[in-house]
Amino acid sequence: MVCEHLRAVEQALNEQRFRKTFRGQPWSSNCREWVYFDCYLDLPGIRARHALADCVTDHAHRGTHDGQERGLVCLACQDALMGSYEPRPDLPVFRG
Repeated sequence: MVCEHLRAVEQALNEQRFRKTFRGQPWSSNCREWVYFDCYLDLPGIRARHALADCVTDHAHRGTHDGQERGLVCLACQDALMGSYEPRPDLPVFRG
């Protein structure tokens, strides 16, 4: 389970039955538990609905060779919740 700083957001994603595509340490030791969801995360909407700690930052990576992602990272615990980099017509949106 992700850290306490992201737990409420992950619970909301699970309650709304968004599909997880990966859970674990994605690529390096500076990442603890990252959870990827098959959706677009509306970061302003999530922040409006959840009181997130100052250590939770927005993250966006538009890789050209190593994938793309957008989500929330806890800098204190190195946990994250990730979704698609861009919204698509065929992709559900999580608004919080």
